[in-house]
Amino acid sequence: MKKPRHLSPVERALWDKVAERTAPLHPMRPPTQPNPIQKPKEALGPQKIRSFTVGEKAVRENVKPRPTSTALQLRTAPVQMDNKSFGKMKKGKLKPERRIDLHGMTLAQAHPELISFILGSHAAGKRLVLVITGKGRARHDTGPMPAMRGLLRTQVPQWLSLPPLTSVVLQVTPAHIRHGGEGAYYIYLRRRN
Repeated sequence: MKKPRHLSPVERALWDKVAERTAPLHPMRPPTQPNPIQKPKEALGPQKIRSFTVGEKAVRENVKPRPTSTALQLRTAPVQMDNKSFGKMKKGKLKPERRIDLHGMTLAQAHPELISFILGSHAAGKRLVLVITGKGRARHDTGPMPAMRGLLRTQVPQWLSLPPLTSVVLQVTPAHIRHGGEGAYYIYLRRRN
């Protein structure tokens, strides 16, 4: 059995400071006597202990939010369409009326193709279309900065949220595995007026 580790003077001072500010859990019990170890001298170093209260939120300074994946953002987006249809669509039970395969295209080729496909589908009165982007090529990343995988997969939802497509697109969600899974998106279009 290992011997218990004793607190260093700095740790003991910190513990004493915390213990002074806490209320006893069971006030009926007699308070315990503090350990008669000397408190360390103030000149231990430039350490500053910020005071806090129990229940106070931690203050994080200069912390940037973690980027979230496009698929996660789409999955957590609010449902804009009929819940029953949305459930069927996510389960792959609704068959897309039209589809376009963008995978293998460059961003410059894919963007105008997507715009003409979506606007043409809306003009034809279609409601559910499938856009296949592909999952992206697996790269052997040897550099210090991680390379983005699947440029079309991340770019297509952004294009759909910009004019002229935002006026005809009602809902965008990742496709069911039956229709391409992570490499495709269902786009539910608004009704024609």
